[in-house]
Amino acid sequence: MAVHECHFLTVDHLTRELETHLEKGLTQEQAKERLQKHGPNELQEKPRPGFFSMLLDQFNNFLVILLIVAAVISLLLGEYIDAIAIITIVALNAVVGVIQESKAEAALAALKKMSAPNAQVMRGGHQITIASRELVPGDIVLVEAGNYIPADMHLVESFNLRVEEASLTGESVPVDKVANVVLEKDIPIGDRKNTAFMSTMV
Repeated sequence: MAVHECHFLTVDHLTRELETHLEKGLTQEQAKERLQKHGPNELQEKPRPGFFSMLLDQFNNFLVILLIVAAVISLLLGEYIDAIAIITIVALNAVVGVIQESKAEAALAALKKMSAPNAQVMRGGHQITIASRELVPGDIVLVEAGNYIPADMHLVESFNLRVEEASLTGESVPVDKVANVVLEKDIPIGDRKNTAFMSTMV
């Protein structure tokens, strides 16, 4: 069931609030309305900055500006070796910064690709396959071993369910999930045993 911050609510409360049915799921009309209201279930991405934009960002730092000023002063004082050393350090720092940012962008793109392309849902009493981007709040989603979780969701039923959450929490051991528990509102994300998170694996 695709919902937001619902780990402290009971399943009955959620089904009433989201006007859904545990066995039948949403109707096609409800799903269409909610998709129009909430938009697609996908990560919103800012446009990726270009190379020169990332390079200029590396110089937008007080310490880097201080080093550039020091290099200029060294040049004016005739300390050419010091000036060249400082400029080399600044240039290397900029190159390393751009490489790290590029790697971070690539990691985000990889995470997006990890998200499940399709999801099994109950719609109008029938189990159907839909694109994960079409999931809406109130959908009853079915997952099994080997599936990627297609959206952040509150579990309504589980049997020996374990989820690999390393991409979220860094823990290498799969986490046991239990549907029929109600947790404290301020419990950390890693301890939400009744919740599964997008792009983690069953």
